[in-house]
This record gives sequence, C-alpha cells and structure tokens, in this order.
Amino acid sequence: MRLERGAPIGVIGAGAMGSGIAQVASTYGHPVVIVDANAQAVERAAAQFGRAIQREVEKKRLDAAAAAATVARVHWHHGVSASGLDVLADCALVVEAVVENLEVKRELFASVERVVGADCVLATNTSSLAVAAIAAACTQPERVLGAHFFNPAPVMPLVEIIPWLGTAPEVTTQTRALVDGWRKTTVLATDTPGFIVNRIARPFYSEGLRMHDEGIADPATIDWAMRELGGFRMGPFELMDLIGHDVNFAVTRSVFEALFYDPRYKPSITQQRLVDAGMLGRKTGRGFYDYREGATRPQATEDPTLGAQIVERILVMLINEAIDAVLWRIASPADIDLAVTKGVNYPKGLLAWGDDLGLDHVLFTLAALEEEYGEDRYRPSALLKRMVREGRRFT
Repeated sequence: MRLERGAPIGVIGAGAMGSGIAQVASTYGHPVVIVDANAQAVERAAAQFGRAIQREVEKKRLDAAAAAATVARVHWHHGVSASGLDVLADCALVVEAVVENLEVKRELFASVERVVGADCVLATNTSSLAVAAIAAACTQPERVLGAHFFNPAPVMPLVEIIPWLGTAPEVTTQTRALVDGWRKTTVLATDTPGFIVNRIARPFYSEGLRMHDEGIADPATIDWAMRELGGFRMGPFELMDLIGHDVNFAVTRSVFEALFYDPRYKPSITQQRLVDAGMLGRKTGRGFYDYREGATRPQATEDPTLGAQIVERILVMLINEAIDAVLWRIASPADIDLAVTKGVNYPKGLLAWGDDLGLDHVLFTLAALEEEYGEDRYRPSALLKRMVREGRRFT
C-alpha cells in the first residue's frame, strides 16, 4: 500500500466530478494524471481547471505560487484504450468518475487493473451502482472500493467510503485516512443501493412530486415551504432542476430497481415525462421552472398551514428512511446524520430531528398516511415502532 501524502493519483473522467476530484488531490500535494476518452472534454476541462484555481487565488484561498504548483501537478491525457491507460501505471490510487453504467465501469476497471501496480487501490465514484459488481470484473477485487464524492467535489465536504464484502480492511482504512487528509468528512457506508445519502434523500424528491401530482400544492409552494419553513437551502423542485432530471431520475430508478421494486422508491411518471421531453432543468433551460430569458418565476402560495403540512409530510418520510437505514445497518446513526448535513446540506441530522419532533409523532403521522393511501410506501420502519414502544431516542 502506498496511500500517503504526495502519492500519485489517477482520475478517469474529465467531467465536473473527475476534474473536481483532481483539484482536491492536487491541492493537497499529489501529482495527478487525469484521463478521458474525449479529446475535446480534456481540453475543455483543463481550461476550466485553470479558471477554477484562479478563482481560488482571487478569493485568497491560495497564493499565486501555490496555485501555479497545483496546476502544474495535474497532467491531462486523452484516450482510455489499453495503451492510453498506461499513463496510470505509477498511481497509488485511481478514482473512476465516468458515466453511471455498470458494464462501462466493469470493462474500465478490468483494463485499468492490467496497467497499474499490484498495490494500487481502485476506487469508483459511483453514486448508486453496486461496488461488488464493479469489483467482480477484477482479478484483485480486494483492492476495489467506493469513494463517492459530492458535486462540486472541491466544495462539498462529504465523501462516502464504501467497501464491498471483499474489500481488504487495510484498503478501506488507508483510503479513508487519505481522504480525511484532504480535509474531507468521510462516512462509512455498506454496499447497498444508493449508499447513505442517495437512499435516504429519495423521499425529499418523491414526496414533493407526489404532493404536486395530487394537486395538494404546486412546485413553487412546495419549494417555498421547504426553504422558509423547513430550513432547507433549496426545495425539491428547484434542486431537481439544478441536478438535472436525467441524473435525478436515473438515481431514483436505479435505487428502485436494485431494491427489488420497493414502493417507497417508486419513480414519478411526471419526472419521467420531463426526461422524455428533454426538459432536464437548468442545463436545458426548462424543467419544473422556465429558465429561458424573459421567463417569469411562478409565485408560491405562502399559506403557513399548508406549508406546515408540506414540511411535515416530507420530513417524516425522510426521518423514517434514516431510521430504516439504521435498522438495515447501512451506516451508524452518527454517520447517517453527518452524511445528510454534510452531503446534502440538511439543516439538521434526520435522526436528531426525529428525536426533536418526537418519534411517536413521526410514527403517528406515517400511520395516518398509510391508512389514508393504503400504500406500502408509507409503512413505518420496524425500528421506529420498536423505539416508540420502548421509549428510546437516538440522542
């Protein structure tokens, strides 16, 4: 194992995520080799990287000399063929940040393994695919794990570290220590669909969509309620527009299918239609909101009673999901609350929030929704029932 400060790092994928990971590693003194199959993507990413570092200088987070050294440590390459990957031969860690397609990732990992050293750690930045399935393509699968950064990687503090069943313990320990040294907040997650954040956060979007589909409130009103009354930085509809509906819908569908069509994660037809129409949000100019020049933002109905109902319904679904993640040992309670505050900027950890709201109240509200709709999506977690019955709290 060579995971130490200054060790060479490889990044595959010159998109926003790959470039961001490269910026983090190079800022902390690592020489970085970044490879992408698309020559234009490499050229574009290199230019954007230079501008990003210059902004760090302007904001006085880096001095001119440190900025120049950071840029000089990153080497950009085009091509991911067998010969093109040879530039990764001396890397101690290679992080893959390419398209969320299992077969693409499996083929890539098998190719990378043939050119790197026997002690090189291979990490996938997948947000929802099974790390075990990716590792299975390797002859040394014990050196593979997930290292899920959040976008933009230089800004967002959270990294989910995800060992699969066969990851060598020292690989997990040393990778986590390395990323901690980059002043990131790491949490340990099991190799389950969506890991911590992308699993627990699903109701933030899906329950907002559900209330919109039922006509309870429009997107502007739901977003207003979650921001102004719930304390969230963004409401679900403006956040989906920012993420991109193609990306957000794909993660929802991936988690839904991977969990054997559990109705709690059922995708929305409304969001599917936006994807079908190419209305992907900010990046295409239209999503739930119209971002084209001259467009007017719809006004929210600022009704405190309605707003409180909206916040409560989404919040109890989120809390229930977090409690179920504890039940299924997705992560520790501490890491779950850390993940949602650092990874998606929730105003409070969901388990602590459940304690404050009252777990008995959360259970009562979920039971009422389950009774009203007759749907399994509202089923309370067995752990929630148990804790209410025993009078226990998380904090």
